[in-house]
Amino acid sequence: MITTHVLDTAAGRPGKGIAIELERIDHGQWHLVGGGVTDDDGRVRTLTPAGPVPPGTYRIRFQTGAYFEAQQQAGFFPVVEIQFTVGDGTQHYHVPLLLSPYGFSTYRGS
Repeated sequence: MITTHVLDTAAGRPGKGIAIELERIDHGQWHLVGGGVTDDDGRVRTLTPAGPVPPGTYRIRFQTGAYFEAQQQAGFFPVVEIQFTVGDGTQHYHVPLLLSPYGFSTYRGS
């Protein structure tokens, strides 16, 4: 399964209300796998159903421009896109985003 969460490091709180899309590439074309909007804890737990996912290359897109606009704050990155590889689809892949108006970082969580 693939999950995510967003932490607004500048504000010191979860990034709630951020739209997210998850896609997988197949034969050179991106296909929507799932999506959602971060909850009050900054999480989306429903990007994929529980259980194994097909191995491959995925990308997750965070609509950060709309989030910062809703916070009445300027942001530099309107969209944050992260591509990653799933090698063993039976494992849990957690892709968090640490976000501020002018920077971001990520890592493979658990």
